[in-house]
Amino acid sequence: MTYVEKLGANAKNAEYFAASASSKTKNDALKAIADALVKSTDKIIEANNIDLENAVKNGMSASMQDRLKLDENRIKDIAAGVLKLVEAEDLIGSIDYGVVRPNGLRICKTRVPLGVIGIIFESRPNVTVDAATLCLKAGNAVILKGGKEAINSNKCLAEIMRNAVESVGLSKDVIQLIEDTSRETTTELMKLNQYLDVLIPRGGAGLIKAVVSQATVPVIETGTGNCHVYVDASADINMAADIVNNGKTQRPSVCNAVESLLVHKDIAKEALPAIKAKLDEHKVEIRGCEQTAAILGDSVIPATEEDYATEFLDYIISVKVVDSVDQAIADIRKYSTGHSETIVTKSLENAEKFQREVDSAAVYVNASTRFTDGGEYGFGAEIGISTQKLHARGPMGLRELTTVKYLINGNGQIR
Repeated sequence: MTYVEKLGANAKNAEYFAASASSKTKNDALKAIADALVKSTDKIIEANNIDLENAVKNGMSASMQDRLKLDENRIKDIAAGVLKLVEAEDLIGSIDYGVVRPNGLRICKTRVPLGVIGIIFESRPNVTVDAATLCLKAGNAVILKGGKEAINSNKCLAEIMRNAVESVGLSKDVIQLIEDTSRETTTELMKLNQYLDVLIPRGGAGLIKAVVSQATVPVIETGTGNCHVYVDASADINMAADIVNNGKTQRPSVCNAVESLLVHKDIAKEALPAIKAKLDEHKVEIRGCEQTAAILGDSVIPATEEDYATEFLDYIISVKVVDSVDQAIADIRKYSTGHSETIVTKSLENAEKFQREVDSAAVYVNASTRFTDGGEYGFGAEIGISTQKLHARGPMGLRELTTVKYLINGNGQIR
């Protein structure tokens, strides 16, 4: 049995403990995790500093280093997020639907855990805690596979969580981390059908493409966000500038950040300079079409086809001047990853058209794409943003980490 298979077998054995745990036991485990994280702040920061030092040596971008960094405040926020899960409704055993058939059969559709979940993710060590605790609350066992850039942080966090859940009587193997960061272990996890019920990749386009193309385990795609803002001819220019600026610069390294800007030709001469003035405050690099360069000048780098299809996760944005809302929608259909798009407009007709015809998980009118988040939607914590249509789409919270089982009660009925 290989190292990864052993983890899979451990998870399968622990699955029962996770699925059958009472709400009180799961909540006690979450409280223990939150408490242990805060008490272990110095230890976590020490491990994280090793990862940060390696990141600098390896030339990691500043925005990616920000994703990697853990400090006292971020650890407090992570612990607070765990405690919010304590307050969340435990869906396991809840009834979605019930009916009594004409023959007397009583049929109930109830919520049950997915089982053993594998999660492959990159650079952000907070995902280690978010993913593990969400899976735990939903009654699942989880195998985590983080990237090498955060391995020291992840090992520290996983050890803290495993000891915490064990302290309340749960099997520590409800949470496991693959400590071997090689590609071989990733590939093996993707084919661990004997033990895994579902695999969730959370990271950049390259990671997600690799998992989708190679996995034999069922996959839920999350994360890749080539998100667009379309500034319509009737847009409020100040609103547009604020929305683009917020979407691009508040936190450029996340999947709901804006990567591409489309501006109607009738408003471009007024809107683009106003937007650029905001972006210049953060030294955002603009890669634009010929019309964009004609309006904004030599600071614009000529955009390539690849630029319009790229999730930069950095202070870079692609820009194109378009002739109509139809062209904007066509461009989004061509380049979008199906995550989040927004239109800035005063036209109800164009707003409705945009929301009707743009096929992404989240489609906004006059609001920032940065709101695509389980917490912002009032769902609580999330494990990622699903950009596919089965079985989940958009923010994946506790409900999306469960499935259904039918319970049928009779009194001797035969067919």
